[in-house]
Amino acid sequence: MSQTASGADAMMRAKTDIETATIRAISWRLIPFLVLAYFLAYLDRVNLGFAALTMNAELNFSPTVFAWGAGIFFVGYFLFEVPSNIALEKFGASRWIARIMVTWGLISALMAVVSGPWSFYSLRFLLGIAEAGFFPGIILYLTYWYPAEYRARFLAAFAIAVPVSTVIGAPVSGMLLGLDGMMGLKGWQWLFIIEGIPSVVLGVVCWFYLTDRPSQATWLSAEQKAWLEQRIDAEVAAKKEAGQLTLWQTMASGRVLMLSLIYFCFVAALYGMQFWLPQIVKAFGFSNVQTGFVTAIPYAFGSVAMILWARHSDRTRERVWHVGLPMILISVSLGAAGLLTDPTWTMVALSVAAIGVFCTFALFWTLPTSWLTGAAAAGGIAMINSIGNLAGFGGPYLIGWIKEATGSTSTGLLVLAVMPLIAGALVLFGKHDTSAEFAAVRKQPAI
Repeated sequence: MSQTASGADAMMRAKTDIETATIRAISWRLIPFLVLAYFLAYLDRVNLGFAALTMNAELNFSPTVFAWGAGIFFVGYFLFEVPSNIALEKFGASRWIARIMVTWGLISALMAVVSGPWSFYSLRFLLGIAEAGFFPGIILYLTYWYPAEYRARFLAAFAIAVPVSTVIGAPVSGMLLGLDGMMGLKGWQWLFIIEGIPSVVLGVVCWFYLTDRPSQATWLSAEQKAWLEQRIDAEVAAKKEAGQLTLWQTMASGRVLMLSLIYFCFVAALYGMQFWLPQIVKAFGFSNVQTGFVTAIPYAFGSVAMILWARHSDRTRERVWHVGLPMILISVSLGAAGLLTDPTWTMVALSVAAIGVFCTFALFWTLPTSWLTGAAAAGGIAMINSIGNLAGFGGPYLIGWIKEATGSTSTGLLVLAVMPLIAGALVLFGKHDTSAEFAAVRKQPAI
């Protein structure tokens, strides 16, 4: 387990003008575009929770049918995740991410033609196939551009799209349901169409906008490219010196499998809450529009917390406790939300859970990227994400099954709270040596 660096290692390095200028140029060029892309991806993935407010009754979907449809997305996602990420490494981010965005946007819009359980299941499964590789592909892509000491804060800057997609998307989705009857379409159909089309447009832009590698960046000066390539190469060399695995060794690695289990437990809580929160809030007696605004509250708190937490992790150069402690917080908060009956206190508990969720989400990927590079990183990151996201099926289905059996989501939240508790324990007491991540940094002179 890594500890907070002490002495000279804990001191901030003196940053040259070229370093500051390079990181600033990369961030202004890449992060806003990637945040917008992930915002649309996540919105198209989870807007189902708002569509369900009217779609379930109109199509006569039981809680179990809805849970199956919400979860089967992750089966398609699982099957095609690793091949998709390897394809990104081979063909380049600009082309492959463009392909992903166009196909998922089209399929998301086609959700408007759902007429029964089987069309519902089929399109959600296809949506999972289409989106497979996007998130781990971006995680891999950012390791091409950011040295280790900057990685947590910019992973968090990218991941901010997740809570923001709900902070903004929840009220918008609630209002789109109000288009019911326009041009003969239901409100939930308009929701899928209007929120799917922008992904297609941005996918086309992606083909021309993203730069695959620093060496191809015409928007960086020759001096900036030289600095960045030297720095990234030094970190890759440090990882290889520490012992680098091949792609197939990575896939069978015990460390990768443990990280997959940790992510599985975390994702169960993430999506269990994500897909059912609108219905939990609606049960308090709110209208669709009010439900959208109230649902956004936990994510607003989570957005702020994840940025501050990531900056603290980068500043202290510590990862393990910054990942493990928020998972324990998720467990305690979800358990409290399952026991509380007062709507206000339930939302307080869910807001605290959201803080834990997004603090974890911002930092988790610093663990595998601290020792994986190249094809091994492409395969390992994709494998962890694909196995973990199978819990996107299990978490929502568990709550749906319990709700149908008991008529309440409270017991489901209590059961779900066990998962991040297991994950937190594995992170805090497992082996997650991140020393190689900062090896090149520590060779630099301290102030």
